[in-house]
Formats: sequence, C-alpha cells, structure tokens
Amino acid sequence: MGLTLFDKVWDSHVVGSVKHGPDILFIDRHLVHEVTSPVAFLNLKKKGIKVLYPNKTFATADHNTPTINQHLPVKEKQSAMQLKMLEENAQANGIPYWGLGHRKNGIVHVIGPENGITLPGATIVCGDSHTSTHGAFGAVAFGIGTSEVEMVLATQSILQPKPKKMRINIDGKLHPSVLAKDVALFIISQITTSGATGHFVEYTGQVFRDLSMEGRMTVCNLSIEMGARGGIIAPDEKTFSYIKNREYTPKGSDWDKAMEYWKMLYTDSDAVFDREINLNAQDIEPMVTYGTNPGMGIGITKTIPNAADVSGSIEAFKKSLHYMGYNEGEAMLGKKIDYVFLGSCTNGRIEDFRAFTNVVKGKRKSDSVTVWLVPGSHNVLKQIKKEGIYDELRDSGFEVREPGCSACLAMNDDKIPAGKYAVSTSNRNFEGRQGPGARTILASPIVAAAAALTGKVTDPRALN
Repeated sequence: MGLTLFDKVWDSHVVGSVKHGPDILFIDRHLVHEVTSPVAFLNLKKKGIKVLYPNKTFATADHNTPTINQHLPVKEKQSAMQLKMLEENAQANGIPYWGLGHRKNGIVHVIGPENGITLPGATIVCGDSHTSTHGAFGAVAFGIGTSEVEMVLATQSILQPKPKKMRINIDGKLHPSVLAKDVALFIISQITTSGATGHFVEYTGQVFRDLSMEGRMTVCNLSIEMGARGGIIAPDEKTFSYIKNREYTPKGSDWDKAMEYWKMLYTDSDAVFDREINLNAQDIEPMVTYGTNPGMGIGITKTIPNAADVSGSIEAFKKSLHYMGYNEGEAMLGKKIDYVFLGSCTNGRIEDFRAFTNVVKGKRKSDSVTVWLVPGSHNVLKQIKKEGIYDELRDSGFEVREPGCSACLAMNDDKIPAGKYAVSTSNRNFEGRQGPGARTILASPIVAAAAALTGKVTDPRALN
C-alpha cells in the first residue's frame, strides 16, 4: 500500500514512540510570538534548561501590537509587558527576534513563508492554531499549547498522536470573483466546523493546483476551522519558484539536494485515506457567513437557512442568529455593515491587497464605514508602496495601517465596538472574537472591498 504525502512527512520525523501512545516527532521549525511563549520560557529558566536549537526557532511580535504609531511605546500595559518579555527571552536564548519596527516583523504565519523559513517536507509548530497555514508548502504544520512550546524549546521534539487522514478534492474551474477564501468557507459550510476533527486534510484537484501559493495558504489557514489538525498541499513548481532564493532556503548544491527530496513529496496513487470528500468548483460563489462560527456560511446571493434545514442544535442555531440580529430566511445582500477589516494571517498578503484595490480603485469609500487595511508584514507594506497600491487606496479614501494581527482578535487596540457589524477577511466569527459584542461576517478581500464602497453586504460581481 502506498503512502500519503502526510505519511511521508510525518513518518520521516518520528524519532520514537510511546507504547500504545503518541509519537515523538522531531520539529524542523518553531515559530513563537508574545502571547503563548512567556510561560514556556519562564519554566525553562526555573528548570535551568537552555533552548536546544535556537537557530530552529524564530520570534516575532504580532498579536498584541498596535497598527498605528508603532514607533511609540505600546500604551496597553499587559501588551507592552508581553512584548518586552518576548524580546528578552529571545535575546537570552540566541533566538532570532523581529520586534516592532524590524524590517522582517509581521504576523507569524506571514513572515515564515516570506523569509523561506517554511519549506516543503518540514514539520512546523507554533503556539497558534493557524499554524496550519504553512501546510500550503507541503509541510506538516500545526498549532500547539504553551506546555508544548516549552517541550519544543527544550527538546526540539513533541509528543503527538498521529492524526487520521482526509482528502478533499475539488475539480473544475472557479467562477470569476471566487477566491481561495470562498473555497475554504464553502468547504466548511459543507462539512461543518467539526467535519474534519481528528484528521489531517490533503487538498487535491484542479482548484488547488490553479491557486497561487498565497491562495493555498488561505485554504490551509482555515483547515483548523473545520476541526482538522492541519491541512497540506503537495509541493509543485509554483511552490519551488515561490521559495527559491529566500533568506532561509537552501542555496547552491544544498538546493539541488533538497529538490531531490521535495519532488518525492506527493501522495502515491494507491494510498488510502480514512475519509474522502469530492466537491465541484462550479458550486462555489462568493461566500459570506451569517452566524457565529465559520461553518455558518452561504453563497452571497442565498438566504439564511431555516433552523429545520440545518444540522446540529436548533437552539444553538437560533442563539447565533439572535446574537447577529438576523432572522431565518433573510437575504444577506443589503445587510448594513459598519466596519471592514482586510488583513490577518488569512488574507493579509500582497495578493489580498491587490484584489481589494482592483475593486475600489477609481471609486470612493463609503462615509458610513470604518475601514482597517492592515498588511501582514513590513514586507507586504513595502510591496504595497512599491506597486502604487498605497497611493491608489489613499486616493479612494482608504488608509493603510502598520502590520499586525489587528482586528482578527481582540488582543490589541483594533476592536470592533459592541453591536457593530464588520465584514472581515480574518478566520473566525465567534461571539466577541473581534471585540465584546462585535458581530463578524467573514468574507473574501473583494467582498470586503464591495462592502467598503457601499456600506452594506454587496456582491462584488454587481460592481463590474
């Protein structure tokens, strides 16, 4: 029997196993930020343990960072303390640290691929659930908890049960105006937020082959929102072209040697998955969510379903609609919105800003909407300025902020006020995710752009 891509990467990193228990998995790359690392470093210090391989860990500030006036001291005391602790812990242990103002600073899952830290066939972990993003490169990448961060710092390994395997295949060509974010939200709407629980998902088919690397990152980023441990896409020429000549990628003969291995990273034709799902690209249109989890999504032209037509708890469904202020059977088109957020590790890359700008250039931002456009890194911000996107957005009444996680989560100053509606390109729409009482509608960058122009949920195809 053949092996899946996931099997090949996972099995090659197993350095031991606990009898009737988890594998001991060697970790190639460890990413840390200011929120989930302080206690891990503190425990190491108490035990007198040094970081085993400092050159395999990379630290950046992202979750608690402001997105304006980053040159000034951080005002919020807890955030300032966590940022200071990350800097001190990285320096004390010889770990590369990219803090506020550093040219490499940005969201942890954006800077990894940008700098060539993320590589095919690697195992990658971080104290953040959306570490699944890196699976777009053919890596086994997943989020870990603080105690596991400590374990990896100390041993460069982790105790982990091997997940089951799922394949999601989508063939066909996507309709115009359907982006990677729509593909991911469509999948979650079909299988629910628990549909991939306990599995590692491999994405296959024409849709994923056609996606850019940034689109693949968006899909893998949202794997966690369907309950998966992670997502993975086989590396191909797009992958190799994207990573070549980046700072931390192999060079010269080391590149040639790595390529020999990377080209073997695919699922064998006779490999068996625990579960397989087949979907059709033609069934996908621009998506929006109407509830309080990413699985409560519909095509933008559809109406909110009736409780009797959805799986799961009817009580939970109705509670979600009550929180959002919506009713069964209502159309999402035309719903008033107050905020738009473009950014996060899901949609904060240069292609996302290009897509947003293509919709709004030559038009004017709605006066009724507050819009936060937040690049995922300083490299993205630099590219925005280089391509003239910065000026085009400004001419349309928009302001580009400084990099950070921003309004993806309520851990910094960018919070959506209670009761207000936000069309967000981030990954979660839980109650209070973007601020206490905030109401979140997840969407793609071009649906967000259409809302920013009109002040309501708008089909971007209607603006053409």
